[in-house]
Amino acid sequence: MSAENPPARRTAAPRTGGRVRSQDAHDAVLAAAAELLEEVGYQGVTMEGVARRADVAKSTVYRWWKSRPTLVMDAYRQTIEQRMPVPDEGRLTEDLTAFVTALYGVTGHPRRVRALRGLMAEAQLDPAFEEPFRQWVESRRAVVKELLTRGLDRGELPAGADLELATDQIFGTFWYRLLVGHAALDPAEAAHHVAHVVDGLRGGGPSA
Repeated sequence: MSAENPPARRTAAPRTGGRVRSQDAHDAVLAAAAELLEEVGYQGVTMEGVARRADVAKSTVYRWWKSRPTLVMDAYRQTIEQRMPVPDEGRLTEDLTAFVTALYGVTGHPRRVRALRGLMAEAQLDPAFEEPFRQWVESRRAVVKELLTRGLDRGELPAGADLELATDQIFGTFWYRLLVGHAALDPAEAAHHVAHVVDGLRGGGPSA
């Protein structure tokens, strides 16, 4: 989480006032915060800098977000949701493999890797950042639990399967390798890793 091209500058649509203008400004602030996070890291993001990038008044930023942690994590939540739509292939292993392949694909984007490592570090050091970060983590866990629950409902997993533990296993591999760097996060290994998780949920039987 090949070198990246800098993010393309947005061409703002004309702001005509009222609700449309307010939504435009809101979206511009979120986009600006996410861009800056990946460019300069969390410590380099300021409310003033976001306002300048979004071409809005600083008071506009503070109208919606009272603190930098909530703004940054709201922005990154939206960004990740756009980059990684929830898969719906109709089968559990295919859904999970699509998700994990995209998850591991962050390693092709060094700025994103630095941003994620920085966010994790900040969550350990700054009590004000801990809760917004945890809420973002839970939003990502909810996607995996949704995929697993679909599989359970379709009868692809046995009743009583530990979906929480399976979710931990998927993200545990990701975060441990991302932070420690002892082994690669290779998208080509996603299907193999998913098979191990699903086999465990099924009690060691072959994954379909």
